[in-house]
Amino acid sequence: MKLPVTIVCCLMFFLTTECFNLKPPKDKDELQIPPSKPIQDKCNGSCISPSSCNQSCDQNFHGEIVFTCNQNKWKKTIETCTSLSVDNLFQGMNPASSLSVASSSIVPMNLVSNTMVSVPTGNAVQRIHKSCPKDYVCIVNAVKSSKVTSGNIAFIVELLKNISASLQTYNGVYGNVTREKMKNYGKMANHILNKTAISNWTFIPNKNASSDLLESVNFFAKRLQLHGESENIVNEPFIQSKGARISYSASEDSFNLSMPVHNDKEDVLVMIAIPRQALHEPLSDTSQVIAIAFPTLGTILKEVHGPNTNLSKPVSGLILSLVLPEGLKEVILTFEKINKSQSTSIQCVRWHSEKRQWDESPCNTVWDTNGVVNCLCNYSRASMSFSLLMSSRPVKDKVLNYITFIGLSVSIFSLVVCLAIEAVVWSRVVITEISYMRHVCIVNIAVSLLTANVWFIIGSNANVQEDHKWCVAVTFFSHFFFLSLFFWMLFKALLIVYGILVVFRRMVKSRMMAIGFVVGYGCPLVIAVITVTVTEPGEGYIRKDACWLNWNQTKALLAFAIPALAIVAVNFFVVLAVAVNTQRPLIGSSKSQDMAIVIRISKNVAILTPLLGLTWGFGLATLLEGTHLVFHVIFALLNAFQGFFILLFGTIMDHKIRDALRMRVSSMKGKSRAVEKASLSPANGSKVLNR
Repeated sequence: MKLPVTIVCCLMFFLTTECFNLKPPKDKDELQIPPSKPIQDKCNGSCISPSSCNQSCDQNFHGEIVFTCNQNKWKKTIETCTSLSVDNLFQGMNPASSLSVASSSIVPMNLVSNTMVSVPTGNAVQRIHKSCPKDYVCIVNAVKSSKVTSGNIAFIVELLKNISASLQTYNGVYGNVTREKMKNYGKMANHILNKTAISNWTFIPNKNASSDLLESVNFFAKRLQLHGESENIVNEPFIQSKGARISYSASEDSFNLSMPVHNDKEDVLVMIAIPRQALHEPLSDTSQVIAIAFPTLGTILKEVHGPNTNLSKPVSGLILSLVLPEGLKEVILTFEKINKSQSTSIQCVRWHSEKRQWDESPCNTVWDTNGVVNCLCNYSRASMSFSLLMSSRPVKDKVLNYITFIGLSVSIFSLVVCLAIEAVVWSRVVITEISYMRHVCIVNIAVSLLTANVWFIIGSNANVQEDHKWCVAVTFFSHFFFLSLFFWMLFKALLIVYGILVVFRRMVKSRMMAIGFVVGYGCPLVIAVITVTVTEPGEGYIRKDACWLNWNQTKALLAFAIPALAIVAVNFFVVLAVAVNTQRPLIGSSKSQDMAIVIRISKNVAILTPLLGLTWGFGLATLLEGTHLVFHVIFALLNAFQGFFILLFGTIMDHKIRDALRMRVSSMKGKSRAVEKASLSPANGSKVLNR
């Protein structure tokens, strides 16, 4: 059975560390260090910043410990000590099969210096599926009996990550997670989420391990199929989950799910409510909600990533992760405070897995009274507002969305009209070589922008997570045609310069056509192909929340922004050259003549601005992080309507095109009158009678 498409929404409730009775960890420098020898003796030498010292692990552990001198004191910074390997996972199996699995599954991973540490790979995960197909009980004991060193934590995170990833391709079947598998998966995650393991997360070389664990658990739970109305799935001290099939009667306004979260002091009751109107599409028979609570993961994320400078208050508390049906617009969360007598500060935020930080924009605290807090969180796919093309981070705003939708609709209609007019008047306006090339540029600018806008709209409706390959294709074509737009604008600017500087030399049409198509389509194709070839093997071509070029991981967006802004800069100087060439005053010119010159200059600038893409210069402001919303609105207004501006200034305001249209209409009227007169003439009538 195919699992319905779902989305994962991670929400965090801010509570103080004391609420969960989390005792402060020991001194990080003393963890995993034998007391027999002080650090100074083990590192051999005086502590001089920024020197470092590598030491071996305790007996039966592989890896090493790295100390760094900081403020005349040796402090532990990295540890890869692990007692786990693929061998340990299959100790209870047949020795021969265990050795064959180990030999084919252990891959060296250089974590620190020259230390070689084995990590679980796809072969080991396939063996796990074959050895314990109903659940993962065959490896649970080995994981739970291991010490929670930094190396073992990293090993287990990688193991859980690979198990979750294997669900995408294992037998080509989705939704093959049973309750037994989810319980044992939770037991392994619970082992490394223990309070005693919190400080050791800091020394893992991969600083994204805690975020990877969160995403892995979410993805694994996403493939779980529930059968009952409400089920308790995982009930461990440091990870608890509950799920339910979504169903309600006609008299109910919302679907509700209550979940008690256990901790050391008392239970915290969390209420999850989904309003009926919040679901974009009608519910299917398999729609479900799965809630996963992590009492300690918030503290781990704080330990690893440090204080959340983007939030008003530091975060270290309960994380509630929700697996929700796709199309969900909002969810309401109501939960109790642990210490109702204390004035504990509450904050609801969302973990941004791509930026590895908390985001408070999707959630708002509705009320906080009598020890109970209510939060409203809106979820929507990243809006594809037009400013996204140049922006380093998507901006979600209804005004931008309206501008984008209306602007692109008007632009597409205007470009179709523009191409229709060019087709009607073509034979009358391409008399000379220079006029021919000018209209070739206008047609290709219109075609490139029209096609790019269509692909942009397609990308706005694509689902990045479910249709990754399709999203890559959409982004490639959008990238290519938007670049083609700019390179045809550049070619038009070069034609203008050619017309100003070379007056008496005749233009060779065939040669200029060849140059135009090489510049207009060849250069963009090379840039687009190189970008996708370099970045997509590592899945760094597109963003995780929108079908457009990636920024955070690979900076693929620069493959569009740099050529576009460079062309805008060149075209800006071309417009200045046109203005200077136009404003040459005549000797003894009057004020009226001067005013005519000003009007002519303004007209030329107005015509050239949309045709040469100068309005895209505002993209430089949106490319910078922290840019005010006003710049995004200005950028969207000027560029989403670019097709309309091209029709207005490049076609309608061109008097030659207007004259050609007028002559075309007059000739059509003349032909229709001639036909009408011929049909009414006596000679024609006699012919009809003779027949």
